[in-house]
Amino acid sequence: MASSAPIFYAAVVGYLNLLILILSLVVQAVALIHCLTQRGDGFQAIGTLPKGAWAAILAICIVLTLLISGAIGIFSLIGIAAALIYLLDVRPGLKDLSDGKGFW
Repeated sequence: MASSAPIFYAAVVGYLNLLILILSLVVQAVALIHCLTQRGDGFQAIGTLPKGAWAAILAICIVLTLLISGAIGIFSLIGIAAALIYLLDVRPGLKDLSDGKGFW
């Protein structure tokens, strides 16, 4: 019984790392796809980085997460942070701009 616990632990950690990696890549891909489908002048209108800069940041983070970092490496965490900043800050601004309701 005691010899099976480390094997079970390793399997659970492996599955959790895979799940975290998949969720991280999905969030980063959603942010990148949304960025690429928006108009470039909207980014300047809301006072953020240009569209090309956001696209480059998000694309580089996805590549570094896939090639170097893995599930919980430093580049994966930076990629999640960049994607969440885009999704929670820039995306609502672009949505308000395109709806015509303004920022208030």
